[in-house]
Amino acid sequence: MRHVKEILRQKWLLKRPHRDIARSVGLSAGAIGETLRRAKDAELDWERVQEIDETALETRLYRHRPPRRTGRPQPDPALVHLELRRKGVTLQLLHLEYLEQHPDGYRYTQFCEIYKQWVRRQRPTMRQVHRAGDKMFVDYSCLVGFHDAD
Repeated sequence: MRHVKEILRQKWLLKRPHRDIARSVGLSAGAIGETLRRAKDAELDWERVQEIDETALETRLYRHRPPRRTGRPQPDPALVHLELRRKGVTLQLLHLEYLEQHPDGYRYTQFCEIYKQWVRRQRPTMRQVHRAGDKMFVDYSCLVGFHDAD
């Protein structure tokens, strides 16, 4: 919940600073400033805010934009990633194959940008299954400077 009415009440009626409001509602001072900016852009004042409920106020300030539809088929970045592992496969080659299937598809620059954005969102992990007593791992970096005192 955004606490929009409470933010506006504290700012407009009580004249409290952004940081004090942020502490009282549990948000950042930046979020308080953004809410006040949106209220100003919507040309609201305290009298109008009191007349409407919290949900309608949020809808008015934080209108949800309809998703942009380009009409172009999206390339599958996961498939592109798998194909790039094969020897001799390049992004340019994959783009040409994509255009063969979708002639009205994205051009090369945007195709690469979609793939790069997908790669940035991935979190590489390496899972290892350890069976007790099966293997021993030694971390030699911890042994640097460790000597027996004879």
